[in-house]
Amino acid sequence: MTKSDVNGENELALYTFLKSQKGFEGFGEGKMAEFMAAHLAKIDPDYANNADIKWNFTKFVIDRAGNVVARFEPTADMADVRACVEGLL
Repeated sequence: MTKSDVNGENELALYTFLKSQKGFEGFGEGKMAEFMAAHLAKIDPDYANNADIKWNFTKFVIDRAGNVVARFEPTADMADVRACVEGLL
């Protein structure tokens, strides 16, 4: 196993494609979303305006035809992820 870059000049082409299809739309609401936003603002004040993967556990849902249908940030409720996947079955 090796580390795979998901952002930057050495990012895997897969992540370039995924991010081009579904960009960052925010962390949602709640304490964890507020924490993530505040933390990232210290690192990159313009974080909200780029498609970069912000943190571990960002998830992309792809349908059977290969279309990227959703992007879920680490703050997303797993019930929402599950509902999205089940809706595609």
